[in-house]
Amino acid sequence: MKKYAISFILLACFSQAIAQVTPRNILAQKYSLAEIKQSVTLHDQWKPYPRTPAEWKAAVPDSILQNVIKTAEGNLDYEFKPISASISMDFVRSGDRERHSGISFDKRNVLLELAVAESVEGKGRFVEAILNGVWSICEESYWGVPAHIKGTGLPDVENPVVDLFTAETATTLALADYFAGAQLDKINPLVRKRIYHESNVRFLFPMIDHGNEYGWNKPGQRVNNWNPWIMSNWIATTLMLEKDGTRRAEMIHKAMSGLDIYLNSLGEDGGCDEGPSYWTAAGASVYDCLEMLDEATKGKVNIYDNQLIKNMGAYFYKVHVDGYYFVNFADADPKLRPDGLLLYRFGKALNDDRMVGMGSWAYGLFPESSIKLQGFHRFRLVENLLTASKIEKPADSYDKVKDAWMSDIQVMTARSGNGFFLATHGGHNAESHNHNDVGDFLLYLNGEPVIIDAGRGNYTARTFSAQRYELWFTQSNYHNLPIINGIGQKAGREFGASQVSNKIDAQEAKLTMNIAAAYPAEAGVTAWNRNVTLNRVKNQVEISDEYTLKERPTTLQQAFMTVCDVNLQAGGRVLLTTPGGQTVTLRYDDKKWVASKDLPSTEGMEYRSFKTKWDNRPVQRIVLSSKDLKAKGKVQFVISK
Repeated sequence: MKKYAISFILLACFSQAIAQVTPRNILAQKYSLAEIKQSVTLHDQWKPYPRTPAEWKAAVPDSILQNVIKTAEGNLDYEFKPISASISMDFVRSGDRERHSGISFDKRNVLLELAVAESVEGKGRFVEAILNGVWSICEESYWGVPAHIKGTGLPDVENPVVDLFTAETATTLALADYFAGAQLDKINPLVRKRIYHESNVRFLFPMIDHGNEYGWNKPGQRVNNWNPWIMSNWIATTLMLEKDGTRRAEMIHKAMSGLDIYLNSLGEDGGCDEGPSYWTAAGASVYDCLEMLDEATKGKVNIYDNQLIKNMGAYFYKVHVDGYYFVNFADADPKLRPDGLLLYRFGKALNDDRMVGMGSWAYGLFPESSIKLQGFHRFRLVENLLTASKIEKPADSYDKVKDAWMSDIQVMTARSGNGFFLATHGGHNAESHNHNDVGDFLLYLNGEPVIIDAGRGNYTARTFSAQRYELWFTQSNYHNLPIINGIGQKAGREFGASQVSNKIDAQEAKLTMNIAAAYPAEAGVTAWNRNVTLNRVKNQVEISDEYTLKERPTTLQQAFMTVCDVNLQAGGRVLLTTPGGQTVTLRYDDKKWVASKDLPSTEGMEYRSFKTKWDNRPVQRIVLSSKDLKAKGKVQFVISK
C-alpha cells in the first residue's frame, strides 16, 4: 500500500490557540453522511458558474468580461515552463522560495485566466493554450512548494504530499475542466482523464483514504489556516470532478468533518490569532466552504446563524484600522487591500450589515482586489465576478467598530475622538505564525502609523525553522516591549500573559496583564504588570508598567517601533512626525531614561520587504535605556498629539 503525507497539519506552524479545543462539531454531527448523500447535487447538475457567452453576459458587467478577454489575449503565447530540479532545490540549498513559486503560481494564474476567457468568449481562441497549461501542470512531479517537503527539496512521487498548493492546483485544473472540458475533449479525451487521475492520486486519494493517520480529523487537534484553506479546495475539486455519487458525498462529508476541527480550535470570540491577512485564508476559507455546501445541497447545509460563525466573520472588521491598514500582530501584514466582493457576500450570508458595508466600501476603494483572476482561492475569484453586478454604487465609507475585546485571543482595539486607534494584546508565544510579542501594542493617528508592529519579512527556509527567532522581526526586542537585562521574550506556550483583564467604557479602553512569564528565568522577572490604556478624557495613550525583579538589573530598556520621522528632543520628549505630517509626542521621564534610535537591518533575503513594506519608509526602533536601575519600579510613557 502506498504511503501518503497529509502535511497541512504537520506543517501548520505554531498552531496553538489560547482557548481550549471545544468539540462543537457544528457541521459533521449536525448533518449526517446519509443526509449529504440525499442532498448533494449530482455532478452533471452542478453548474455554479456560467459556461456560455450568453450566460456570462447575463450575469457579469460587460466591462469586466472584456477585461477578462483582454488579459487572456496577452497570454495566448504564454510559455508554460517546466520546473527544473535545480529550481526545486533552491529551498534546501539557499533557503529561497521565490524562484519556484514564481513559475508555479504564475502557470496556474494564467491557466485560470485562459479557461474563464474561453468560456466568456466561446470562439476557441484560447483552447490550445489551455491544453498546454493543463498538460504542463499534470507533468509536474509535485504540485506544492519545496518548502513543504521535509528535507529533500525534491518530491518523492510515490509519497504525494498534500500541501496548500497541491490543493490549489487540483482546484485550478478542476476549473479548467469545468470551463473548457468540452473543448479539450474535442482535441483528445485523454486530457480530462488525466486531470481526474492526477487530482485523485495527488490530492483526493490521500485525503479520503489516509487523513486519519495524520490527525486532520483527530478529536482535539489544533489547526490553523491550512485546514479551512485545504478543505475549501477539497470541496471545490470534488464538486467539479467527482461523478460517482456515493464517493462524492463521502468526500464532502469528510471535508465537513475536517472543517469542524478548525472550528473546534477557535475560541468563542471567533478571533484569528494569525492576524487579518491570514484570516483571508482562514475565516474567509470557512465561508468559501459554507458557501459551496449551501449551494451544493440547495440550502440543506447552512450554519450562518451560528454565533461562532458570526463572530469569526466580525473579527475582520474589528481589526481594521483605516484604509488599507490592519492590526498586524504575528505574521500578518500591516497593509491589505480587502476583497470587497467576498466581504459583501459573507456579510449578506451572516445578515451582518457592517460587513456588507465594509464590503461595499472596500470594493469601491480596491476594485482590483476583487475583479481579478490571479491569486489563490480561485473559485472565490470566479464567484466574485458574479457578485460585481450586485453592488450598484460602492459606499464611500462604512460604520467602523469603535471598540472590540476578543477574550480568547486577548486582543483589544479602541478608537478615540481625536483620531487615535490603539490595538494591544496579551496571549502567549506559541500562537500560529507567532512573534514573541506578549504585551505589544500599536497606535495609529487618523489612519497613519505612529507606533507599529513592523510585520513579517520574506518567507525563507529560516522562517519556519529552529532559526525563526534569530530573525529580528520575530523578537520581542523589536516590538513595543521591555528588554530586561538585555533579554527578550522566548517562544513557547509557557511564555505568556497572566492576570489578563479588560475594561472599556466612555472614559477609557484598558488592557491589564502580567507579562513576566513571557520572559525566561534568566531575565530575572518576578512580576511585570502592564496597563495599556487609551485615555479618552485626556486623548492620550498611556503605557504604565509596575515591575519586580529578583535583583537590581544590569540594564533595563523599553523599545518603540515606528516609521515616523524621529526627533529625540531634550526634556523627555520624542517628537514623531507621521508620513502625512501629523505630529505626536512620546513623553518619558528624562531623569530616569535616555533615548536613542537605530535602524533594523534590511539586508538579506528575509528582510527585503522592509525596504518597501511601509511605503518605502524605514522601520526605526526607539530605545529608552534606564538610568535608574532598581529591582522594583513604576514606569509610565505617554503618547499624545
